[in-house]
Amino acid sequence: MPQEPENAPAKAAPAPEAVTGGALSWRQTFAALHHRNFRLFFVGQLISLIGTWMQNTAQSWLVYQLTQSKLLLGIAAAVASAPMLLFSTWGGSIADRHPKQKILLFTQGGMMALAFVLAGLVWSGQVRTWHIFVLAALGGLAMAFDMPARQAFMVEMTSREDLMNAVSLNSSIVNAARVVGPAVAGFLMAQTGLAACFLFNGLSFIAVIASLLLMRLPEFIAPAKPESTWQHALEGFTYVIRHRRVRTLLVLFAIVGVFGWSYSVLMPPFASELLGVGERQYGALLSANGIGALLGALAVAGLGHRAHPRLMVFGGLGVFSLMLLLLSVTRSYHLALVLLAIAGWGMLLYFSTTNTLIQTSVADGMRGRVMGIWAVIFGGMMPIGSLEAGILSHWIGVRWTVAIGAIVCGGAALGTWIAVRRTPLTAPTP
Repeated sequence: MPQEPENAPAKAAPAPEAVTGGALSWRQTFAALHHRNFRLFFVGQLISLIGTWMQNTAQSWLVYQLTQSKLLLGIAAAVASAPMLLFSTWGGSIADRHPKQKILLFTQGGMMALAFVLAGLVWSGQVRTWHIFVLAALGGLAMAFDMPARQAFMVEMTSREDLMNAVSLNSSIVNAARVVGPAVAGFLMAQTGLAACFLFNGLSFIAVIASLLLMRLPEFIAPAKPESTWQHALEGFTYVIRHRRVRTLLVLFAIVGVFGWSYSVLMPPFASELLGVGERQYGALLSANGIGALLGALAVAGLGHRAHPRLMVFGGLGVFSLMLLLLSVTRSYHLALVLLAIAGWGMLLYFSTTNTLIQTSVADGMRGRVMGIWAVIFGGMMPIGSLEAGILSHWIGVRWTVAIGAIVCGGAALGTWIAVRRTPLTAPTP
């Protein structure tokens, strides 16, 4: 098994101190777009992710309409994420052993088919709650293989030097889609019904599949076949346990995954019951969160190599936690829009910096498996967080659930900062 010293990763991106000053330029902000393959990916993903956010918005509203249950909202989100907890480690192993482009073609095609099935069920009026759960679980299974491959594919589409920029730009399109998707979904839900959102999502996958087919990539050289597939997959856990920096980042990431991201599961009852608004305003709340996250992603893309990673990680997470705490007590719809926007900004500073630090801290041959563990935490902690949010909100209400999540995330950020304040989070330059 390839191993390396705890604080001496493979060739890493330059530390912020090594980057010279100068005025911020659009060229710096969009540096990764100089790579043709990443340009194709960027455009295809933007279109596809708009459809994904339309489906996410409409699906949460549909579950709440069918059940009027906050607990089932949490269970639905948990069912969608649970397969990632079980299969992302295997997905990371496959990403290290097979062409990532082909893996993504299979997973994206599968998710396209699921979106069309859901559109047909809703349009025919035959949709039932269990249909949504089954389709969500199958989509989560596809994501368990898609996410590790997609994250590890970033450096192959660009370069190590442009990896932070690529990760941040990828986050920017995710969040640009979060702005457009929920807003369009809210309009369509009010005007034409829910089925159109699922149909558009299915059609949007054509863009990302086309972009993958148009890429020009070097011939893939398969590594030696491991004696045991599961041993190969589990080597990623041994690697993470031995690597202090990556281990610390992933533990904090897990805490935020359980207690931080779960606020989004509660947005339908938060909008309808606590703020007293309808579908369009619900979509606008999610879009506001996306606008802030988009601005955060662009900030990291343009300034990520200049700002100290510790400031980005702990400052971003601190802002996110504070905004959630304030959100838990507000009764104003317009103030909630502002708070969600700032929360999105803080979260993306934390998220993009953490993702880049992890990817640039590991050896090339381990990246798929480490990002498989990242995917386990990113998606796999969400079922736990969704269940926690659903159960807590059922017993103590939405406001207290959001407040508790904010306090836990803020406390975890403070505790981790105290533990690592004398140790740099940046990977040392070789």
